[in-house]
Amino acid sequence: EARERGWPALHARLAQVDPAAARRIEPTDPQRIQRALEIYELTGEPQTAWFERPVENELPCRLIKIVLAPADRGVLHGRIETRLRSMLAAGFVEEVEQLYRRGDLHPDLPSMRAVGYRQVWEYLAGQVDFDTMTDKAIFATRQFAKRQLTWLRNAASETRFEATDPKIDAKVLKYLGVNAIW
Repeated sequence: EARERGWPALHARLAQVDPAAARRIEPTDPQRIQRALEIYELTGEPQTAWFERPVENELPCRLIKIVLAPADRGVLHGRIETRLRSMLAAGFVEEVEQLYRRGDLHPDLPSMRAVGYRQVWEYLAGQVDFDTMTDKAIFATRQFAKRQLTWLRNAASETRFEATDPKIDAKVLKYLGVNAIW
């Protein structure tokens, strides 16, 4: 339907069935437009109605949010680079190449826009060289990590632990009130 009518038309349809969702979702966001319309088509109710429902299923346990992150951003950046280089050495390009050659995937799919996959896809398409692909993947992963840390910092009731602390296991277990058996 999007191919035939275009995303602006689908956004206009969303505005008819769920005006609040249409106001919240940008007309240039096909993934969210599609999901909101899918919910309406599958349930007969607008997505907004689902969001407004009270949560009725309380968990039978207390949730504890623990954040493990290095305090030094440089350490995090180094770990990101090391991890990407080990993924490349372990065959990450070959993995993405198998997907690339299938023929039924394209770079606009959410799965192919994932950090790392997007940059390797560009490399396989001949848009960038290997070193540029590697640099772009490292940079994109650092940006993603920064967004995650910002989100965690703004989240309520978290407890942070220094990820590079050699005694982190014992400290987390102590915080949880668990006696270590090793």
